[in-house]
Amino acid sequence: MVFLLNYRESQWLVHSFILMYLSESVHGNIRYSIPEELGVGAFVGNIAEDLGLNINKLSERMFRVASENERQYLTVNLKTGALLIKEKIDREQLCEQGLSCVLMLEAAIENPLKIYRIEVDIIDINDNAPVFQRKEVSLEISELTPLGTVFPLQGAIDPDTGTNSVRSYHLSPNQHFTLKSQPDGRQPGIPELELQRNLDREQEPNLELTLTASDGGNPKKFGTTQIKINVVDANDNAPVCEQSIYHVTIAENTPKNTLIVKVTAVDADEGLNGDVMYSFSDHTPDKVREAFSLDATTGEIRLTGFLDFEESDRYHISVQAKDRGPYSLAVYCNVLVMVTDVNDNSPEIIMRTTLSTIPENVSPDTAVSVFRITDRDSQNTAEVSCRIAGGIPFRLINSSKNYYTLVTHGVIDREKVSKYNITIMCKDAGSPPLSTSKRIQVQVSDINDNAPRFTQPSFAMHIIENNVIGASIGSVSAIDPDSNQNAKLSFSILNSLIDNLPVSTYISINSVNGVIFAQQSFDFEQITGFEVHVKVTDAGSPPLSSNVTVNVIVVDQNDNAPVIVSPLPAKGSEIEETIPRTAEPGYLVTKITATDADSGMNAKLSYQLHLSNDETLFTVAQETGEIWTIRQFTSKDSLRPKVIILVRDNGTPSLSLTLTINLYVQDDKTATIPTTGMLGITGPWKSDLKFYLMILFGTTSFILLLAIIFLGIKVCSGRNEVTNDFCCFSRGNSLHGIQKASVNLQIPPKYTQAYENESLPQQFRYDPVMNDLLFLKLHDSAPSMFDVKTGTCVATKHENALISINKDMDCEAYSSRPRDLEQSSIERCSSGQYGMGLYTSDKCEVEPDPRRLVEIHSRAL
Repeated sequence: MVFLLNYRESQWLVHSFILMYLSESVHGNIRYSIPEELGVGAFVGNIAEDLGLNINKLSERMFRVASENERQYLTVNLKTGALLIKEKIDREQLCEQGLSCVLMLEAAIENPLKIYRIEVDIIDINDNAPVFQRKEVSLEISELTPLGTVFPLQGAIDPDTGTNSVRSYHLSPNQHFTLKSQPDGRQPGIPELELQRNLDREQEPNLELTLTASDGGNPKKFGTTQIKINVVDANDNAPVCEQSIYHVTIAENTPKNTLIVKVTAVDADEGLNGDVMYSFSDHTPDKVREAFSLDATTGEIRLTGFLDFEESDRYHISVQAKDRGPYSLAVYCNVLVMVTDVNDNSPEIIMRTTLSTIPENVSPDTAVSVFRITDRDSQNTAEVSCRIAGGIPFRLINSSKNYYTLVTHGVIDREKVSKYNITIMCKDAGSPPLSTSKRIQVQVSDINDNAPRFTQPSFAMHIIENNVIGASIGSVSAIDPDSNQNAKLSFSILNSLIDNLPVSTYISINSVNGVIFAQQSFDFEQITGFEVHVKVTDAGSPPLSSNVTVNVIVVDQNDNAPVIVSPLPAKGSEIEETIPRTAEPGYLVTKITATDADSGMNAKLSYQLHLSNDETLFTVAQETGEIWTIRQFTSKDSLRPKVIILVRDNGTPSLSLTLTINLYVQDDKTATIPTTGMLGITGPWKSDLKFYLMILFGTTSFILLLAIIFLGIKVCSGRNEVTNDFCCFSRGNSLHGIQKASVNLQIPPKYTQAYENESLPQQFRYDPVMNDLLFLKLHDSAPSMFDVKTGTCVATKHENALISINKDMDCEAYSSRPRDLEQSSIERCSSGQYGMGLYTSDKCEVEPDPRRLVEIHSRAL
């Protein structure tokens, strides 16, 4: 439907317009028709309704209209959907004098992305009057000019087109000339004066005519120019063009100063009347004068400017040939220059819409960008093909003529590639082909598709016991390949029970940095470690998480002093023990047993003789806590010696305790043993108990003596190579209560000085009253040679060494001074007998060990 309204020239704003909507538009195109010079804000059409779009969603869907021209003449009101004039349109400026003037628009809307093509036909209005380039034209015409001679005049120019352009010329009434026009195919005609009646200079030397040009508008507009004719005498032959029209074809890339054509005119006169001069006619356009030059003498036309096929594909040149005689005559030669196209323009990529950001889970074939390809060259060379580099998840689709759509094609993972720089390359089909490229950047937005991951499969953390509440134990760390909010991590501890208590009573965690803090002071003796599970969660939607096991290990601290286990002190830190005066060196006084609640090196205990009345009388095994005598009692010794034992652990700092042992030296005839355990027994019960014990010990000693003698005789009878002196024992007294001294016995430094003039006794008595009779083998002792004939162990000189013969027929050396034994060199025995003795000089006298014999006999039974 077309609406046509009248215009008024006096109005500065056009209130009416012509609207044309083609309902049957191809591919959904819409065409509007409007007159030029509409005022800003004038209504063109409701584009939203015409496209069937929801007006309320135009802004949300980012509806926009763009012109293919550099200037944007139209705009859209997103509230009403109306297409409005943004800038006044001058058809003559936009399309010059083209027969049709169409403003191409593209409307784009997103979600989903669609492109609509809109054509706005700009209708010419008669807003320009015909104009002559020169307001006055002077002609010199000889009076001898023959009838019918034609004199071309300058044509009027009207920027309007169609019926609004120049339609006719009118000449003011006169007696000599009439007006005729000669169409050139593009203009309505070039006005020409034709001589109809001979001139007579004497009667009328000058003529003044008015040439009027009128257009076909409504109302019509006019333009005039004055023609002044000077009638001159006699040059009766005018030049004649060899060709009425010169046709020339040149390429648009023809270099400058190239000869285009040579115009030649011949004049039959002689002399100056036959000498022809060439020049551009008065009505030659400026663009012709800028592109070409004309040699006035030779008539050569050369190229002096640049030709552009895309701007003009032809040039009409009018050359005036005029002789030099008085009252010269002129003739006009026409040159038509046709310009051919060459491939001198690269394709142009015009982006219409581009998504700068796409999510990494975008669906395949999602439109990312739409662009149009243009090439100013002719159609044969404007066939353009486009492509993108391979190896990226995108592809190009030729959606329509000269339109391409960039779509996704493949998997897009932001963690691998966070942005794509896509280069679009387009090449035309010219020879040689020209190409162009454009780079667009597409950012990939993150989605929460990666769960956070701990940096270790498990964590182990150590904390020293007795820690401060709130102390840091350690930290866990995790990474998330996602970004922004999806990579924001939060740590938490999974609910669980430790010894029936919630894990929150033990530790806590900083949710931001994963630092774990103690919520109580740990005691290694109560808990050595525990296991918790830490969870890390990202802030994505939906959130993703992962777990890790954290082992918290409580490190022991030396916070517990040793405690005496045996014997238990009866009062404070003191105990009482008895020892017979006849106790031999190596006699086990008692054994101290202590324990430490700590572990490891903190629980490793050592025993030391801290204080004693006589440091040369007792020693203590450093590792076992056994207290031994290292010499016999003398008359000078106190009957109530006191020994203070220091028990120390190996922690840092070391903790210790002391135990005081009050010893009572008991004579063999003494019946009273002042022990702490008997302090509460009085009266006849005390005497009876002593009597019963004496009977028990005597009976046991007698039975044991008989067994030892029996076994000794039997052993001696089984070894013929051993002498009777050895079998029957070289001494009358048997060894009683002899025990091997521990490797860790401590020998006081004054021991040697105090007894360097006294010899140790060579035999020890067995006392059945003593408890814990042990045979402690020295770890670093070496076997000694056993002399079968003498019944002795032969060894290197080593004083004060206890020598025994074990079941493997080896001599074993024991001593209360381990340092001496470490320096000895003892060889292995080839034979031997059970027995033991004391090595005092160069030989070792051996006597049987009754206890060993009893043990061996018991095993045999």
